[in-house]
Amino acid sequence: MDSQTAVAPHSAHDSSATGRLKPDSLGVLGILFFVLSAQAPLTGIAGAVPIAIAIGNGAGAPAAYLAAGVVVLLFSIGFVAMGRHVVDAGAFYTYIGKGLGRSTGSGSAGVALFAYCAVQAAMYGLYGATVSGLVEHYADVHVAWWVWTLVTMVIVQILGASGIEMGARVLTVFVLAEFSILIAFALVTLFKGGGPEGLGLGDSFSPHAALQGAPGVALMFAVASMFGFEATAIYGEEAREPKKTVPRATYLSVAVVTGFFAFTSWMLVSAHGASRVTDEAGKALASGDAASFVFAPITAQFGSWAGDVLPILLATSLFAGILAFHNSANRYLFSLGREGLLPHRLTALNRRHSPWAAGIVQTVIAVALVMPFAVLGKDPVLTLFSWFSGVAVLAAMLLYFLTSVAVIVFFRRSGADRRIWNTVIAPVLGALGIAATIWLIVQNFTTLIGGDSTTALWLQLTVPAVLVLGLIVARLTRRPPLAATAPATAAGHVTTAGHEEENS
Repeated sequence: MDSQTAVAPHSAHDSSATGRLKPDSLGVLGILFFVLSAQAPLTGIAGAVPIAIAIGNGAGAPAAYLAAGVVVLLFSIGFVAMGRHVVDAGAFYTYIGKGLGRSTGSGSAGVALFAYCAVQAAMYGLYGATVSGLVEHYADVHVAWWVWTLVTMVIVQILGASGIEMGARVLTVFVLAEFSILIAFALVTLFKGGGPEGLGLGDSFSPHAALQGAPGVALMFAVASMFGFEATAIYGEEAREPKKTVPRATYLSVAVVTGFFAFTSWMLVSAHGASRVTDEAGKALASGDAASFVFAPITAQFGSWAGDVLPILLATSLFAGILAFHNSANRYLFSLGREGLLPHRLTALNRRHSPWAAGIVQTVIAVALVMPFAVLGKDPVLTLFSWFSGVAVLAAMLLYFLTSVAVIVFFRRSGADRRIWNTVIAPVLGALGIAATIWLIVQNFTTLIGGDSTTALWLQLTVPAVLVLGLIVARLTRRPPLAATAPATAAGHVTTAGHEEENS
């Protein structure tokens, strides 16, 4: 189709011909499970909570998760308002492009892609080490961590190309499994009246508890645990009634994730005892097995079988997160190809309307990020997982901040939505909260990655470097995006970052 051809709304039957992802494929729950998979709940609880308690604000860590949830909710209000007018698999960069200009949007696209690929690579490191340990424990066979990682990359590529519905089904099973055991533990602890010192509500949620120790460090890890909730907008093109489904899925995911982390971490504090929990978390970190802080009370509650099942659930939790971020990243690549910022071949869809070419490129990127650590013999947990998860969180916070600013500018300029709370007050408050979080992350980045200050500095510099690289690419590719691939909403809004809305 000629690049100047006008775009009309598309039906569900012509998505492969027009370069659109398959519409009407996901409902609220389908999107929710993609988001929860990206959160990797068991990984977040077993990995972040012990650190937030040990070097953060101790028994007050659950309050940090509530505070992080408030910040994310404020951001989500403007994010959702923007999503009602712009539906595109590019999400972040599309929104930023609408508000702050195509170049800034394109620069942020590089940051978004970098964030998703980095966090997936980080998960591959921890996943490979976890699976290698499990196989060695149960089968007495030692296979290098990177072998399991490469095998899993092939499986993820196949599942990603099998259609969004297949991915949703796989993730649903894994997410339910890890959620079930954690929620069961938390509920049993609650109904038993807590641990040795009772429930300790005030010990975790009073202002004194929340502000003790280093609350900023705890807040940093709490926000990091919520990375991935914004994927709701990425699946807007594939959602049923996206103007209703995406907002519902976004708010539901924020509520579920916040409630889950706050409640589960509170019950862990209670199980250990508020007066002892900081020491217990510190011992777990010193032993090199932070997960034991979480696994021990669950095993004590349910019996030895839980100790056998939890490491396996940790592996499936990581696999679910890897698959979720693979789907997010390949949709970014697809959208960038559709915008003309990357080769148009990335928009190729298979019979299941999945961006298979973008998926292959994403897998190649994963190999490129992971294999140097294997070749150099680096520890996959202390380097690959720690470094890339830290830099991914920093990149995500930058995207959140730019999106909040873009929302304010877009609605003030276009007048498309005149609700002051949704388009000004909440986004401003969200931006301030995110800016404070960025400051905390930068100040404590060495702690976040578990490395030295020099490594921390170089990793932090990669984020602005990727943003600048994206800006340069945008300058070099200044041309109209392919009209054949610019979808429109039923209301007639052009939804790509390179166009103004038709009715503006």
